[in-house]
Amino acid sequence: MNRLRGFVVEAFPGGERGADLLLWLAVVVPVFTMHESPDIVRYPWLPLLWVKIAAVPLLALAVAAGRRLPVMAAAVPAVLALVVTPELYTDSFMIAQLLLAFVLGRRTAGMRPGLLLFAGVCLAGLATAALHPGVTLSSWLTLVGTAVTIIMLPWLAGRYARRHDDLVRAGWELAERLERERDLIGERMRLVERSRIAGDMHDSLGHELSLVALSAGMLQVRPELDGPAREAAAELRVSAAKATERLREIIGVLREDGEAAPVLPSGDTVAALVERAAAAGMAVRLRGELGPLPPMADRAAYRVVQEALTNAAKHAPGAEVTVRLVTDLTAGNAEITVVNAAPPAGPLSAAGSGGYGLVSLDERVRLAGGTLRARPAGGGFAVTALLPLAAGAAATPPTSRRELALARGGVRRSLIDAIWMPVAAAAVLMALTSGYDLYIAHRSVLDAQVYTRLSVGQSLAPLEARLPPYKLPGKGRPAGAPADPRGTDECRFYRIEANSLSSAYRLCFTGGRLSHKDEVPLLRR
Repeated sequence: MNRLRGFVVEAFPGGERGADLLLWLAVVVPVFTMHESPDIVRYPWLPLLWVKIAAVPLLALAVAAGRRLPVMAAAVPAVLALVVTPELYTDSFMIAQLLLAFVLGRRTAGMRPGLLLFAGVCLAGLATAALHPGVTLSSWLTLVGTAVTIIMLPWLAGRYARRHDDLVRAGWELAERLERERDLIGERMRLVERSRIAGDMHDSLGHELSLVALSAGMLQVRPELDGPAREAAAELRVSAAKATERLREIIGVLREDGEAAPVLPSGDTVAALVERAAAAGMAVRLRGELGPLPPMADRAAYRVVQEALTNAAKHAPGAEVTVRLVTDLTAGNAEITVVNAAPPAGPLSAAGSGGYGLVSLDERVRLAGGTLRARPAGGGFAVTALLPLAAGAAATPPTSRRELALARGGVRRSLIDAIWMPVAAAAVLMALTSGYDLYIAHRSVLDAQVYTRLSVGQSLAPLEARLPPYKLPGKGRPAGAPADPRGTDECRFYRIEANSLSSAYRLCFTGGRLSHKDEVPLLRR
C-alpha cells in the first residue's frame, strides 16, 4: 500500500492533489457508467439523472475535504445513495462508498469516526422508514446489511492498512535507530580504547614525573651545592615542567576530537544553563523548578535541557524556546519539557546531524529509570523526559521497542476488530431480520372467521379495517402463486397460518369491490 501511494504521489503532478484527482475520477466515473438494477426500491419523486449530476461537485468537495474531514467525505456518497433508495445500495454510488469508507479508515486512528458514520447512516435509514409512507422496516434491514458490507468492512480494511503501515514505519525507525546505536557503540569502543591507552601513558609519565620531582627536591636541599649543581637542579625543574605538559596533552586523548576542556562546575544547574543561553541571545524562558533528584537523574535532566537547547540553536535559529520543569510528588517523577516554536526563517535541514545526540540522550534517561520522547510540535520540536524522584528505579526498555510493540498490538487489534465487528453486526442483523419476519408472519394472518364473513361485492374501504396490516410477501407476488383472475384490478394474498406458506387466502378486487376470494396453493420454487 505504501508503494502504491508513493507511486501515485510521484506519478501525478501536484503530489497529494494529483492523488486526490485520481480518487475523484475513481468515484465519479462509475456514477455515469454503472446502470441501476430495476429491482431496487427507488423514490419516484427525484429523477436519478439529477442526483448523478449533483454528485459530481459533491464528490469533488468530499475528496477535497477528505484529508481534513474524512468522516464528512465518507458520508457524502452515503447521503447520495439514501436520496436514491431507502435501501442504500445503488450501483452508481457503491464504488464511491467503498473507496471513501476505506479512506476514512486510513486517515483516522480511532474507532469513533467509523462507528459514528455507520450509526448515522443506520439512524437516517430508520428515520426514512418511519416517516416515508412507502418505506417498510424490511427496507431498513436491507440498508443495515448494505451498510455493513460497503461501509463497515472497507472502513475496517482501511484501519488494518493504517495499522500495518504504522508497524512497518515503527520497524524501519527501530532499524535506523539500531544502526545509529551500532555506530555509536563503535565510537564508544574507540573512546574506551583511547582512555585505556591514555591511562597507561598517564601512569608511566606520572611515575617519571614523580622521580624527577624527587631528584630536584633532593638537590635543592643540599647545602654544598655549587654552580653546576644548581644548573642541574634547574634542568630537573625544566624536565618536570615538560613532563607535566606532556601529561596534559595525553589527558586530552580522553576527550573527543575538537572538544574543549570542561570549564563548568560539575554541579551546574538547569536554571544556570538557561540563564547562560538567554545571555547569549536565545529567546528562552524557564517555567517551574525541579525538586531534589538522584544524582544520575539530576545529570540526565541537565543533559536533556542542554541537548534540546543546542538542537534548537542549530536547527531553529531565532525560534522561541520554553523550558518547563514540573515535579509531581504524587506520581513520583519529574517532567522536563523543552519546546521550540517554528523559526522565523523556517526550519533548517538536519541532514548534517549524525543523530547521536537524541540516541545517547535516550540511553542516559533510560539508565536513570526514565523515559524520553522527541516529536514535532506545531511547526517546531518538543523534547520531554520523565525522571524518577527516587533512586534505584529500573531502567525502562528503549522507546523504539515500545513503539514497535504498540504498533504490533495495534495491528492485532485492528485484525480482531475486522473479524468480530462484522460478525457481531451480521448476528444482530440476522436477529432483527428473524424477529421482523416473525412479526410480519403473525401480522399477515387473515383470521378464518373474518375470511368466512367476507362476501363478493363488498366495497374495499370498509374491509380495510378488518384485513391484516401486512400481506404476502410484502412486495410483488408470492412465489408459486397462480395467475390472477381475468378482469381483476388487484389481488392480495394473506397467510392462513403464521408458520405455514403452503397455501394462502387470495382476495381480488375490481372497481374497488371484492370480486373474487379463494384459498390458493403456493408452490415452492
